[in-house]
Amino acid sequence: MKLVVGYLATPGGADAVALGARLARTLGAQLELCIVLLPDRAATARLSVGDFNDLLADQAQEWLSDAAVPADVVAHSHVVFADSFAEGLLQEVARLEADALVVGGSGGGLAGPYSLGSVVNELLYSSPVPVVVAPRGARHSDIERIREVTCALGERAGADLLLSTAVRFSKAAGTPLRLASLVALDPAYGHLRGDADAVRERALEHARHTLQTAKDSLPEAIPVTSTIVDGATVEDAVSKLDWRDGDMIMVGSSRLSAPKRLFLGSTAAKMLRVLDVPMMVVPRDQLDSDAMP
Repeated sequence: MKLVVGYLATPGGADAVALGARLARTLGAQLELCIVLLPDRAATARLSVGDFNDLLADQAQEWLSDAAVPADVVAHSHVVFADSFAEGLLQEVARLEADALVVGGSGGGLAGPYSLGSVVNELLYSSPVPVVVAPRGARHSDIERIREVTCALGERAGADLLLSTAVRFSKAAGTPLRLASLVALDPAYGHLRGDADAVRERALEHARHTLQTAKDSLPEAIPVTSTIVDGATVEDAVSKLDWRDGDMIMVGSSRLSAPKRLFLGSTAAKMLRVLDVPMMVVPRDQLDSDAMP
């Protein structure tokens, strides 16, 4: 398994490397650290092709060293030229046939622990593979592996596929799986129906169904739990859940996305504002038998 890490010599880049290492240990994967340079930088280099390639190779090793990849994680470095950072990262994902893309969330944009920058925002609207976003400060954590996966599920298109990916991740990693039902937050079952008891019963049934589905697919040694996420707002609801260092939340992309592409939905965006655990966003219809993990 290969995980492409979008790296810059910045705190956000260090967060991405730290999370990438955590995922690599958890899944037995290798890291592909990718540094994207804009074409105009290449044009200004007054070197022969051979000398320039040698310089890039040397520089890549320096960047890899600066990235502080742990000794127990297999990693390679890549320098590519592209018209945008997002384009360059996605080119490497395709070339390396990577299973996922890991990026740091610090920078401008959404408020909260992630504060997404323009590059990450672009990736969350266009990536054909899961994107895992590291919250600000992930580099300071001593956690070496993913402790537990929380899968946030509703009943909209793609929910079954998201559950399948969460199950496969937990099975491959041996990590506990927590299923969080979002049905009670769906206005289709709340404001439109106006029956709190009926909404809760539907949420309970959804939680029971997903729990049984996951248990049927996982070894008995892997714990599976289920809970209903409820509250006045999405932010309030997910904040009520117990979160610990080493946890990761997994969500599906919006129904507005094109097939096999991401589109960060409003529910996931609201979660990003209040959570300080890594978030994996999975493309709609991407989850087939060859998908991660």
